[in-house]
Amino acid sequence: MELWDIYDKNKVPTGRTMERNQFHLADDEYHLTVLGVIMRPDGRFLITKRVMTKRWAPGWWEVSGGAAQAGEKSEEAVVREIREETGLDVTGAEGGYQFTYHRENPGKGDNYFVDVYRYVMDVDERDLKLQEEEVAGVRFATAQEIKALADQGIFLHYDSICKVFQR
Repeated sequence: MELWDIYDKNKVPTGRTMERNQFHLADDEYHLTVLGVIMRPDGRFLITKRVMTKRWAPGWWEVSGGAAQAGEKSEEAVVREIREETGLDVTGAEGGYQFTYHRENPGKGDNYFVDVYRYVMDVDERDLKLQEEEVAGVRFATAQEIKALADQGIFLHYDSICKVFQR
């Protein structure tokens, strides 16, 4: 059973946990998720396509990410998620934390903070070891190509993270 820490509205851990995807948070409680953007020196970004078996947004494009587990620091979570989904180790890579945004879903028990990271690495497809349960495909896209996917309605979180694609 995977546990997530519960945070208050100021992003301070409350000392309590919740079971993964058991959304019973009060309106002023949050869990923490992370997103990790990989940018190559040529300005292209690694994006992944979600497997079709996902309950939410199957087949959509995104960047690596997921929930921080109980006791896990934000950067530990993003390093783990990137490694699990792509096989890349961003430890020691140039870059790091960029910004945080949050989502509130009043009355639904699913409020969350999202810490966004960007790392610069010289990688290509041969460097990747994809997590088949999560990732159906990858590509290295320009910021304009990512915006075009968002305009088609098939890129997750674009409006919240678009500034991370700016050099």
